[in-house]
Amino acid sequence: MPVRVLRQGGSAVCTLDRPDKRNAMDPEMTASLDRALNDLDDDSEVRAVVLAAAGTTFCAGTDLRLGSGEPTDRGGYYGITRRVRTTPIIAAVEGAAFGGGFEIVLSCDVVIASRSATFGLPEVSRGVVATTGGLFRAPRALPPMIAAELLLTGDPLDAARAAALGLVNRVVDDGQALTVALEIAERISRNSPAAVRATLTAMHAITGRDDLLGWQATAAARATVLASPDAAEGKNAFLQRRAPRWSRDQEVRDTTRPPSEER
Repeated sequence: MPVRVLRQGGSAVCTLDRPDKRNAMDPEMTASLDRALNDLDDDSEVRAVVLAAAGTTFCAGTDLRLGSGEPTDRGGYYGITRRVRTTPIIAAVEGAAFGGGFEIVLSCDVVIASRSATFGLPEVSRGVVATTGGLFRAPRALPPMIAAELLLTGDPLDAARAAALGLVNRVVDDGQALTVALEIAERISRNSPAAVRATLTAMHAITGRDDLLGWQATAAARATVLASPDAAEGKNAFLQRRAPRWSRDQEVRDTTRPPSEER
């Protein structure tokens, strides 16, 4: 199975296990993560979930060859990004969390990162946009201008700076992210289950009050880039390991410029 689950007392570890593909999300992995989180959120004995990954990469995002599959009924994209839940999720990040991998992290409540962890939204370098929450969750988790830099350049953010900016709760030695994340999960599990669930529900209601607008704006941005030849070119260039040849600037502007008022 591409996702493994291990219960430990009141906590559970959910591990992305496709290390040979840098834990990129394909349809099977999305469905597997969705099933795992459904079961864990429905289990009253599970008080907190740690989301970890096998290998040296947390998650490279969508598998560009196979795609990530359809959004699931309960979890949305990747089985997690639109999930309504009452169980806290702690991300234990070792290595890179790029694209959809970073958007998975942004769907979690607490982030523990190793010193070598990196976070990035490189979609613009592929001719597309962040479609699974990054366009509005990155500016929520980070200062807006830092989020703009990540989204517009595609350049990554290291763990130390991410922590200084408030994205990461704790930076730990390489190989220790899971251990520290479990310590926090176990600390949560000692608290009142009713109080934890009510607190998380209230927090999500407050921080997610503009999510509908965010998803609508993301859908509009996605439609714009898919109407451009850049989306196919970015994917082909990546798979062929070459520099992309983007469309002419005027062609892109013609599809993105809002209609002007007549004068």
